[in-house]
Amino acid sequence: MSNKKFLVILGDGMADEPQESLKGKTPLAAANTPNLDKLAKTAEQGTLTTVPPGFPAGSDVANLSVFGYDPARYYTGRAPLEAASMGIELGPEDVAFRCNLVNILHFEGRGYMHDFSAGHISTAEARKVIAQLNLELGNEQLHFYPGVSYRHLMVI
Repeated sequence: MSNKKFLVILGDGMADEPQESLKGKTPLAAANTPNLDKLAKTAEQGTLTTVPPGFPAGSDVANLSVFGYDPARYYTGRAPLEAASMGIELGPEDVAFRCNLVNILHFEGRGYMHDFSAGHISTAEARKVIAQLNLELGNEQLHFYPGVSYRHLMVI
């Protein structure tokens, strides 16, 4: 076994689309990154496929893979990870769902999602909404848990 020590730097969330305002560059390509540049020149680097075919391309799947867990065996969705981060213990029969607050616009009798973040709702305001959801819809089998801003959890 090697005595080498390794530092793995994950650029999670660094990917982006080229921006017209940046003359066709991505924000990362346009950024001043002297420390990353130095690391790139002096370190070993490579590309790693962290998201197996058929899985959603998200940090939850990719990070499981990077830490040595086979997503095909261990990935159950983002919600159980969110529950763990919130200190919510899930029982063997529990199913956790992400519960995002959104803004809906009504047009010609139909509703359309206008904003995936409920206008970047404050955590304090969102907690009131989640409390009201628990009053109106919650019961012994269904419970809403407040998170941060628009991101919450529902467990059944």
